[in-house]
Amino acid sequence: MEAVTSSPLFGIVLSILAYAVGVWLNRKAKTPLVNPLLVAIILVALVLLAFHIPLEHYQAGGDFIALFLAPATASLALSVYRQREILKKNLFPVLLGCAAGSLTSMLSVYGLCRAFRLDEKLTASMLPKSVTTPIAMEISRQHGGIVPVTVAAVIITGILGSMLAPLLIKAFRVKNPVAAGVAIGTASHAVGTSKAVEIGETEGAMSGIAIGISGVFTVLLAMLLP
Repeated sequence: MEAVTSSPLFGIVLSILAYAVGVWLNRKAKTPLVNPLLVAIILVALVLLAFHIPLEHYQAGGDFIALFLAPATASLALSVYRQREILKKNLFPVLLGCAAGSLTSMLSVYGLCRAFRLDEKLTASMLPKSVTTPIAMEISRQHGGIVPVTVAAVIITGILGSMLAPLLIKAFRVKNPVAAGVAIGTASHAVGTSKAVEIGETEGAMSGIAIGISGVFTVLLAMLLP
């Protein structure tokens, strides 16, 4: 058993199968509340606990999959290129929306951390929760945060954004696809963007653009906060 689980292939296959089950359940349930990533995380955790498999064994394959995170985010450039005319027409609103979203996220997290008297390390770890993982990890590292806590915060934020975005867009009657895409990308990075792509190509493209722009704003804002 250990010979199988210690192989990087174990983590890779388990991750793919768990996510495939999550996608299948999402399609069957036909609701954003059944999030494929959340289902995959729960299934992987249950397998590791049930068979007493060390996390290090799974991580050997999981880290390999993580290498594709940045290229997968970069692949959103295709949708951005297809929607370039819409971006040109809405450049100022997109920039303003990303700036407002990034500022709101940072200030709300900073304020809550101060209200609950969290230390500087935890505060630095939570601040970049709304940007994509590679950027968030680097911000956390540079400001003395705890990187695993940052990754957890980013994942939770992305899952919640993916689950709640369609419901909030409907509840607030957001009809403009550019506004919807920018809101999703700024608030919930690549995980939310995967949901934005399902909603529409314009929403997906704008969400992809918002990931990069909000990442830049977040880096700058993190430098200004004490």
